[in-house]
Formats: sequence, C-alpha cells, structure tokens
Amino acid sequence: MQIILLDKVVNLGNLGEIVRVKDGYARNFLIPAGRARRATAAAKQEFEAKRVELEKAAAAKLAESQAVGEKLAGTICKLTQKAGVDGRLFGSVTNADIAEELNKNGYKVVKAQIRMPNGPIKVVGDSTVGVALHTDVVVDITVSVYGETA
Repeated sequence: MQIILLDKVVNLGNLGEIVRVKDGYARNFLIPAGRARRATAAAKQEFEAKRVELEKAAAAKLAESQAVGEKLAGTICKLTQKAGVDGRLFGSVTNADIAEELNKNGYKVVKAQIRMPNGPIKVVGDSTVGVALHTDVVVDITVSVYGETA
C-alpha cells in the first residue's frame, strides 16, 4: 500500500514522503496513530495544501523535544529495589519504573520512550539508558539502583 507520511518515521521516511509499506503495518499502526494517510490523488492535494502547516508543527515538536532533552541530559534517576547480599535484585528495574520516577521528578516521559539496550536492570549499581523524546532526540541518563535488604 502506498502512503503519505505525516510525521517522520524511523527506518521508513520523513514528512511528506510517499512510501510503500505492507497493508497491515499501514492499516493497524501508521494510519490509526495519525502518522500516515493513504496516497490517493485527493489526499496528495490535501497534503500539499497543508504541507507548510505540518512542517511548522513538526519543527515546533522537535524544538520542544530538544529543550526537554537539554534539561534531561545527565540526569541521575535513583531507584531502590529489594536485593540480595550479592547485589542481585529480587525482580528487575524496567522502563516503566524509570518512567514513573522521571515523572515524579517533573519530566513528562512515557515508558515507550525509555530505551534499555541490555534489557531490564537486574543488579545494583549505575546503568546508562536512553530516553527517546523524538525520533531525532535521544538523551542518555544514568539510573542508579540501590539495594534494600529484605
């Protein structure tokens, strides 16, 4: 299916590009999320009429994400979990835990934005995780996990 991208999509294209994707990806994810439209003649004309407006909105969203990223860069997120004497956690620290702690500290972040390259944190200590505020803005933060004996 050919679609017009209404937003930048990682590994697919930028705003305004007409790309071919599988029908299910378009129907189930891109179109309902408002990131794309079917590439019909009417949709192409309507997009060209709104192109400047959409580009301004995308630039504003990018600028806002960069501003939040500058504040968030270098932040240390401190979490306490139950741990054994050898430093291994009973359970793990997930992206939901990190997002919840960042929200308590005043940053508006959802768990899908937390990028944990090595999976959930299962040991006491410091780890670096990424926060993807925008497709072009990824900020690294430090997560310090402290052990609490049971």
